[in-house]
Amino acid sequence: MAELTEVRFHGRGGQGAKTAGYILAVAAAEEGWNINAFPEYGAERRGAPMKSYVRISDEPIRLRSGIKSPDIVIVLDDTLLATENVTDGMDEDGILVVNTDMSADEVRAQLPNAEVTVYVVNATQVAMDTIGRPIPNTPMLGAMAKAARMPGLDALKHAVDERLGGKLSQAAIEANYAALDRAYEEVQT
Repeated sequence: MAELTEVRFHGRGGQGAKTAGYILAVAAAEEGWNINAFPEYGAERRGAPMKSYVRISDEPIRLRSGIKSPDIVIVLDDTLLATENVTDGMDEDGILVVNTDMSADEVRAQLPNAEVTVYVVNATQVAMDTIGRPIPNTPMLGAMAKAARMPGLDALKHAVDERLGGKLSQAAIEANYAALDRAYEEVQT
């Protein structure tokens, strides 16, 4: 039986959920996994709710549909907890990682499926302190790496280089490394 991990990102346009999905996919591929990744959004505008999906498997992946039963959900904007059922389709052994200044217990109290394991990190503050911009995608990947024990930070850093190297300065790349490391250390359950 193939080992398949499905990750669903919930964010708003401009927060980097699409880029985070692609960075995660590149990192997983770096570690030898088969991957697919794609976004889903309606009206393309900054601030609109959107989703991004990543499948990671030890076998070829033939599925091309949205993820209905994720193993891991990453929420880049905690205001989505009030407007979307971010735990929809998750089993009780699922992992939810939320960008918030709330505690895991406060987040869990807002969920219809309170059985999932909740991790929290203030990724927006981490991003402001390290990158200088309120884009929480890279810190959320660092938090996910610790919560889900995959992928490794080195693979994520290599993926940041690959996806963002031509777009950002070396100083900005290194700031993203710092964001990964700090969120990895600060994520709590």
